[in-house]
Amino acid sequence: MTIPARQDPLTPLPGFNFHVEIALGLYNRVRDTTGDDGSSVPRTVITGAFSEVTGLEASMEPKAIRAGGENYRVYQRPGPVSFSTVMLKRGIVTSRHLWAWWSLFSGSGGLNGAWGSEGRADVSIFLIRPTIASAPSAQDAPAGGSPAGSESSREAVVGWRLSYAMPVKFRVGDLNASSDEIAIEELHLAHEGLHAQVPS
Repeated sequence: MTIPARQDPLTPLPGFNFHVEIALGLYNRVRDTTGDDGSSVPRTVITGAFSEVTGLEASMEPKAIRAGGENYRVYQRPGPVSFSTVMLKRGIVTSRHLWAWWSLFSGSGGLNGAWGSEGRADVSIFLIRPTIASAPSAQDAPAGGSPAGSESSREAVVGWRLSYAMPVKFRVGDLNASSDEIAIEELHLAHEGLHAQVPS
């Protein structure tokens, strides 16, 4: 079969296989790069197995301009861009990283809110495409095991980045003794830019 001209032959990626990474301290260059002894201090990176990400959205409000004498035409010009609040959902685990980040901004940890750049983060969301590595010849197979490289791997193929993000809401889902669903926590993020990101 010949694909018609101007048709996209690529297979759409599934939306259920993704990875989230939160890089804290990205904008605090002094604290991020140098420790008390002069050594390099890496920024804190939180990776999460989130069950749902919503709000990856940017919209632009067009400006309508009318010209004199043109009654049947309205010129459209670019206007300001706004970004939706992004919501991360995951099952509650023993790690309290998300709550600690929220506490940094809300002041619930005893601080009076740390709204400075040290608490801001870049949040990266990647779509994952599982790939099967090609199996080597039998002579490369380890003794008593399967050929090396025959297992599946996870390859990030499409990504988005939220720049200068901060948590604006933390929520724990309803706890219901008659339900068999897992306990869910949510973190809502406000940010200053949605960007396409090429996986490295």
